[in-house]
Amino acid sequence: MRQELTKGFLKRNPVFVLMVGLCPTLATTTSMNNALAMGVAATAVLVCSNVFVSLVRNFIPKGVRIPCYIVIIASFVTIVEMLMKYFLPLAVSEKLSIFIPLIVVNCIILYRAEDFASKNGVMVSLLDGIGMGGGFTGALLLIAAIRETTGNGTVFGLKFWPAYEPAAVMTLAPGAFIVMGLLLALFKWRSLRKIRAATLTARAEPQVGTEEVTA
Repeated sequence: MRQELTKGFLKRNPVFVLMVGLCPTLATTTSMNNALAMGVAATAVLVCSNVFVSLVRNFIPKGVRIPCYIVIIASFVTIVEMLMKYFLPLAVSEKLSIFIPLIVVNCIILYRAEDFASKNGVMVSLLDGIGMGGGFTGALLLIAAIRETTGNGTVFGLKFWPAYEPAAVMTLAPGAFIVMGLLLALFKWRSLRKIRAATLTARAEPQVGTEEVTA
């Protein structure tokens, strides 16, 4: 259970490891406010769709499962969009108004519905949705934090260093690709380092055993 809840943050992070949902990631990370709102909306849809797909998975014919999943996801996206327009500040709601409907075709949502929720029980699917949604939100906030602080000199819209001269390119498309590339390289380096450590450990174990037998 704990593994399903935590795997989305590092081991199987949707953005940095699985590399799905990159379009909304690049488009909505110009500010941390936008990133947080998008992450929460996507997580809510992911959790709800995972649970619902898990509940009805045995009643959906295999030939039409993808269209059915899209209808389920679209229904929850509509609900989330209405709630966001009602509760969020107008400025944030307007900035995200283009991207919230695109959650319907977000690869993360459909991928988890098809690959996980359709094959597992409700509770496990719920935890998977929370974990993967949390990992997606964390990735958005990390990218947005770098872009907003370097590009605007703000954190959640608040100036933290009045004398700082922002690098405007970081709030543009090239800045998004630069930050994404550096973070992907960091996660890849971390993964290769773990593989190398595991390989060295596996090679060392037979030698230890041989020494013990010889002694």
